[in-house]
Formats: sequence, C-alpha cells, structure tokens
Amino acid sequence: MAKALSRFMKEDPTFRVSTDPETGETIIAGMGELHLDIYVERMRREFKASVTVGAPNVSYRESPTVESEFNYRHKKQTGGSGQYAHVIGRLIPLGPDADGPYEFEDNITSGRIPSEYIPAVNKGFQAAMKKGPLAGYEIVGCKMCLDDGSFHPVDSSEMAFRIAARDAFAEAFRKAKPCLMEPVMKVEVEMPREYQGAIVGDLNSRRGMILETEGRDTCAVVRAEVPLANMFGYATVVRGLSKGMATFSMEMSHYARVPAKLAEEFEEIDRDMMKGNTMIGWFRSIIFPRKGD
Repeated sequence: MAKALSRFMKEDPTFRVSTDPETGETIIAGMGELHLDIYVERMRREFKASVTVGAPNVSYRESPTVESEFNYRHKKQTGGSGQYAHVIGRLIPLGPDADGPYEFEDNITSGRIPSEYIPAVNKGFQAAMKKGPLAGYEIVGCKMCLDDGSFHPVDSSEMAFRIAARDAFAEAFRKAKPCLMEPVMKVEVEMPREYQGAIVGDLNSRRGMILETEGRDTCAVVRAEVPLANMFGYATVVRGLSKGMATFSMEMSHYARVPAKLAEEFEEIDRDMMKGNTMIGWFRSIIFPRKGD
C-alpha cells in the first residue's frame, strides 16, 4: 500500500496522503470521491493491496459542563522515602470564546506548595486531559485553579505532585457532568435555484443549521453549519440532488455539544462492550468510530 501511495503522489500532484495523529488513520485526499475511488481500485488491481476504505473517524472531544472542586491527597510509603502530595482547587468550564482549550491558575500563597512543584501540578492536569472517562477522547474546555495544598519536606517530589494532580483532575472531571463535543463544519453550497429546496432539506436532515441564503444571478448560495459526522459521502449526495450542477466547500468551524439522544447511544454502546457483547461492539466501530477502535 505504501508503494502504491508513493507512486500515485508522484504521478498526480492533486492526490495527497497524510496520517491523522489522533486516530492513526491514513487519509487520502483528492479532487472528489470518484477521483479517490479510481486510486483505491488501482491499489487493489495493480498492486494487489488488500485495503479497507471507509469514512474517516470523527475526532470528538469531552468537556465539563459545571464547576467542581477537588481535594486530593497522594500518599505512599514504600519503606524508604515515600511519596506525598496534596492539592486543593477547582475545575471551571471554559466558555466558547476562550483563547484555548485549557487554562491554569496558580493561587498558592505563603508557600503552601513550594514553587518548584507548581509546574509538575500543571503537567499532571494536562496529562489527565489526553483521555476522558466518557469515551476515551481528549478533554477540552477546562480551567484548573490550584488554590491550596500541602507538602512533606522529605517525601514530596515533582513526581508525587504530578500523580496527585492527575488523579485529582480525574476525580473533579467526573463530578463536572462531562459531555461529548463534536466538530461542526461550515458548509457553503452553490447550486441553480431550482435545486435549492432539495439541498436545504437534505442539510436539515443532517442536523444542519442554515445560516443564510444568497442569490447570485441564476444561482443560489446556502451557508450552513453541519456536524462532521453527518457530512461523509455528501459529495455524491449533492451531485444526485442537483444533477451534478452544485458545488460545495467545507471547513472546520467549532466544537458543539452532542445532542443528548446521541450521547446516550454512546453510553449504551460502551456499557454493552463492557459486558462483552461483541456484536454491538463491532457495529460501534462503524457507526460511532472513535480513537482506538
């Protein structure tokens, strides 16, 4: 497969190959679905590569919805010098207009925790955000406030405070009523006016939100926001709805909360997988793919 992809990229500058660092998938991109279908068939026929092709996995996120507090003490004695760290603080959800997915606030006074251990606490929080408890996705939208704590002059260390911060974050996040967040795409479709109704109806059926419509001579332009999970295969659909006369562009807009009904389906599938229901687990990788499946 690697040999075939390398050759295709040399032959065709519009054919691009990349690897998604979050899902580990090999992503091929080109001028359209037919363009890519031809190269997939060539891989099978000319290079005898047995490849499985599907829609890319959706990279969801997990985020807190309410403020929560933590008061965690890490204490371990192993015969020699032990481990001790104590952190107290708050987890505050960040708003949609925040500058980044994570913020850290140090409110320690009077040397309650030595300054050399504060960076270790920050690193522990960030390490815990790499995999959330709901479905194993990255956590975003958290402001961690370190308000108080204590240390031991012998047993405290950077490692102890990093472990304490990691476990404290996990404890606080579970109490913060976490929710799943999905990527929402900004979609613009240009089509002859007679096809506007059908295309707008299709976007609505994909959980899309129509932002505006605009007239351009004999054409109409529709701008909408649609969840990425509902946009796979859209190129084929929009061609069929417009007899090949519509064009569209799509770019990332923001992350939004997954509707409660879909979030419940995630949780039900995870419970069935925990019980060993392999059939439902197999369907999960197709319907609700996630990192690690």
